[in-house]
Amino acid sequence: MKFYKINMLNNQMKHVSLLFLLVVFAVSCNKSISKKETEVQFLTKYVNPFIGTGGHGHTYPGATVPFGMLQVSPVNGVSNWDWCSGYHYSDSVAIGFSHLSLSGTGIGDLADILFMPVNKEVDLTIMPSHRDSLPYKSAYNHKNEKATPGYYQVLLEDNKVNAELTTSLRTAFHKYTFNESEKQSVVIDLGFAINWDKATNTLIQVEDAYTVSGYRFSTGWAKNQKVFFVAKFSKPIAAYSLVSDKQKVEKMDSTTVKSAAQFFFNENEGKELLVKVALSSVSIDNAKDNLDEGFDFESVKTQAENTWNEALSTIQVESPVDSLKTIFYTAMYHAQLAPVTFSDKNGQFRKENDSIITAKSYTAYSTLSLWDTFRAEHPLLSLIAADRVSDMVNTMLEYYSTKSILPVWTLYGNETNTMTGYHSIPVIVEAYLKGIRGFDAEKAYEAMKTTMMQDERGLKHYKKYGYIPYNLLDESVTITLEYAYNDWCVAQMAKALGKEADYKFFLNRSKAYQYLFDDKTGFMRGKAEDGVSWHEPFDAKYSNHREHTDYTEGNAWQHSWFLPHDVEDFIKLHGSNDLFTDRLEQLFTESSEITGSNVSADISGLIGQYAHGNEPSHHIAYLFNRAGKPWRTQYWVNHILKTQYNTTPNGLSGNEDCGQMSAWYVLSSIGLYPMNPASTEYEIGSPVFKKSTITLPNGKTFTIKAENVSDKNIYIQSATLNGTLFNQTNISHKTILNGGTLHFVMGNTPNKNWGTKNQ
Repeated sequence: MKFYKINMLNNQMKHVSLLFLLVVFAVSCNKSISKKETEVQFLTKYVNPFIGTGGHGHTYPGATVPFGMLQVSPVNGVSNWDWCSGYHYSDSVAIGFSHLSLSGTGIGDLADILFMPVNKEVDLTIMPSHRDSLPYKSAYNHKNEKATPGYYQVLLEDNKVNAELTTSLRTAFHKYTFNESEKQSVVIDLGFAINWDKATNTLIQVEDAYTVSGYRFSTGWAKNQKVFFVAKFSKPIAAYSLVSDKQKVEKMDSTTVKSAAQFFFNENEGKELLVKVALSSVSIDNAKDNLDEGFDFESVKTQAENTWNEALSTIQVESPVDSLKTIFYTAMYHAQLAPVTFSDKNGQFRKENDSIITAKSYTAYSTLSLWDTFRAEHPLLSLIAADRVSDMVNTMLEYYSTKSILPVWTLYGNETNTMTGYHSIPVIVEAYLKGIRGFDAEKAYEAMKTTMMQDERGLKHYKKYGYIPYNLLDESVTITLEYAYNDWCVAQMAKALGKEADYKFFLNRSKAYQYLFDDKTGFMRGKAEDGVSWHEPFDAKYSNHREHTDYTEGNAWQHSWFLPHDVEDFIKLHGSNDLFTDRLEQLFTESSEITGSNVSADISGLIGQYAHGNEPSHHIAYLFNRAGKPWRTQYWVNHILKTQYNTTPNGLSGNEDCGQMSAWYVLSSIGLYPMNPASTEYEIGSPVFKKSTITLPNGKTFTIKAENVSDKNIYIQSATLNGTLFNQTNISHKTILNGGTLHFVMGNTPNKNWGTKNQ
């Protein structure tokens, strides 16, 4: 019996020990899972939406979700250039919160459907043209202002209201906290020209004790913008005042141009007032359909943060330097603000000709800043948001069906024709060649070919002369070079679809740059229609903004390098690798003086004559790779990363341009850049993170490790790909999709033998 008891005790101890180990293991696993979840959960802590709201960044700090339909954000009420988003960090006066915002554009528009909480009755019949006379404006202080992904808060000092904003995909939520016993009211102003537009027809109507609806039609950058809205309050409306074209009215009619209204609420029912707002380009009924249920502000805020965490976690970087992570994740945030969702919950959206289209199998997008975003923004989306890319292409094809021309720059369904080239073309070709096939390839090819064979926007001259003569069209050099690239892209699509004759035709036409290269100066120059005479006098530093110039928003120094599709021939035109790289080096070391009396404000972020603040320069540092000197690419890319981005409101050296400035940082900082996006290859630069892990669309991961990387160790000494020696300066999208690890060993001096094998 004694022996039995001892065995029983031993067995019990074994069971207890096993149970203990299982508990420890479970706790350990939970801690591991918890740690992983925590790392993902708190990526938003590195995002600072105020980066870019100062200087010329033109970003906004308000609340939105990735590619959201609404961008509910504070508005300063100033229409100057640096207020294009509606807000600038230098300001300290708010006139309200709008529901549509542009991120980093160089032209102002939107800022529609303005709401402002007020603690007193105001006279809205004044309807001034300048904010100084607005009776509901309020001062604020940055000390009492906060912005995180999906959330914005500010204390309105004069109005004595704490305002908080958050949003879902199609509904904005406001939370206003008034002081005790203060009058509670909300002003809606649809007439004030916040940005560079003007109202043409507006309406505000009270539907019931809790609901207000209406619309704002306007003309500006978007010539035919129609925004319908519905707003629902958490408290019943106790009283209200309607103003139509400076007159108080009991009810507005359809002839009103400028409208405003003030709504009053019972202060005895608590300090908080909640408002939810939905918009539509189609109708008030569609806006109602877009409106979310309930008023749970905190739940919506939490969901917005979770959505952002998921979007940010597609690339996870490791570094002991928190400021680098702040710049990186803010860039990831900015890169996923646009394009924006445009179709309603039922799929409908309005086109510029007022036709209503239903996107039956895709989500329609707008705010397509293609001259900027084809370079790095769309290539980045093919890695981190590939599921949206085919929808964006389908949207472009729907816009094509309106005028038989692919879009240039679409804003709220309107074609603005802003900037040069047809850069929807490289976006479509890149998507197709990267295996994104959720669109009709034959229709897409038809759209591209038709676009490049029509006569609009200089193509008539381009087809006749093989280039665009400077005496027939301004910005002839830039336009010619961009059409040459567009042609090359069409050729690649033709080849992929087995259209051999078209392939040869467009490939031959893509060499249009050869007409404009001046081997004596090394610049691309304007040439007359005689095919011989150069545009004289010539000053490579001269800039004249958008008129009587051969270059778009720049000069010869910045625009002579746009030949991403045929770099080898480009180098031959210069004569040799050394002559090419000497001239390229001079771009970065030349004096930063810009000559001319009407210099483009877009020429910013200067390093020598290299202008990182505008997109035409963005690929240039990577050209050294193709001329046998990748260590110069590594040096200059690292220099740009260090000098053109920081964690302050002035942290962008130029217009953000709907994600392009930030996408350049995201890709370059992990060591990759799509110098020619439609080639589906990435150039290799100089990674700044110890480790970067991309979660790919197919569920695999691709990891980039930079052993010994530091502020000084910026040069690649050696590399392996999945354990195999890697000695080339580019890598294909297909290779990345296969997953694996690209391992760099970094050092503080150039290894001039690495990366020259493929030259």
